Amino acid sequence: MTGYAFIIFLIAFAAVAALLPFVRRAAVRFGLVDNPGGRKKHEGVVPLAGGLVIFPVFMILVAALQPDWSIYGPYFMALALLLVTGALDDKRGVPAWIKFAVQFIAAFLIVLPGQAQIIMLGDLFGFGRFGLNFMSIPFSVVAVVLLINAINLMDGLDGLSGGKGFIVMLGLAAACIVYGTVDALLPIAALMGALGGFLLYNMRHPFRQKASVFIGDSGSLALGLSIAWFCIHLAKGFDPVIQPISVAWLLALPIYDTCGQFARRVSQGRHPFDADHDHFHHHFIYAGFPVGQATAIILLISAGFGLIGLGGMWLGLPEAVLTYPWIALLFVHIYMSMRPHRFRRLMAKLRGAQ
Repeated sequence: MTGYAFIIFLIAFAAVAALLPFVRRAAVRFGLVDNPGGRKKHEGVVPLAGGLVIFPVFMILVAALQPDWSIYGPYFMALALLLVTGALDDKRGVPAWIKFAVQFIAAFLIVLPGQAQIIMLGDLFGFGRFGLNFMSIPFSVVAVVLLINAINLMDGLDGLSGGKGFIVMLGLAAACIVYGTVDALLPIAALMGALGGFLLYNMRHPFRQKASVFIGDSGSLALGLSIAWFCIHLAKGFDPVIQPISVAWLLALPIYDTCGQFARRVSQGRHPFDADHDHFHHHFIYAGFPVGQATAIILLISAGFGLIGLGGMWLGLPEAVLTYPWIALLFVHIYMSMRPHRFRRLMAKLRGAQ
């Protein structure tokens, strides 16, 4: 079945890679572009077309696999809602309260009819399984909305959010293969392939000096929802494909950075969703790292966190052994984020050591 998954991956990869040049040109004609200026430091006009190719290709391929529509139907409805809202936001701007309302509607769709509910968190602290009981639905909805925003906030460097999505899907695919389940493996392969085709145009590499297309709000919102969807479905129940704490390690970096930024802004008397240039990825740029190198380092760190979570699970380590270091690193990140100059000094030393 892994061979079939690889074929699905290649089809999605080729479809997105072939369609993006045409959609890029259409996006420019319709004014669906990101202009430099203000907080946006990129050069020239860049089309915001990535998400509008990645997710239609993904949905068509998954539909061809004949999924359980009682579950995938609500997920696809939520995806479509975020894609449309994100595209409108990319084109002319959407008030923040409307975007949040739409995110909560999308979260309710996948949590209730889509059955993506976090019911059991596992033996996180070594005192027995921790269940959410009546808090399952509200906790799941809030977790989905926060993850949507965490991935959206991570979309700050060429290849970063798409690369992070690819790493998470790769980790989930590995868990499916080890566990021996194929129900989620094929859709995950489809999303991985679609993201890979997009990264050809979005990630900096020897044949591309800068991104020629961005994923856009439509794509980053849909990516956050999709990561939440697959992670919750694979980690729920008493015999999950992947332990919840392993999912936490896979998602550690966006979770850490979002918590750190929220804590810093609130401590400064600002709204937690105020935009600024003090995210984790910004510190690399201030320290003088080229964008491509900064993206590669951050993705390697993210992949390392994922290996800790997955490797610990496969080695049979007690979940608490994975939980306490995760929490410790969260507080370290928040401490560093409260005074951004700490991060900048650290990154400058890292840069100087090269």
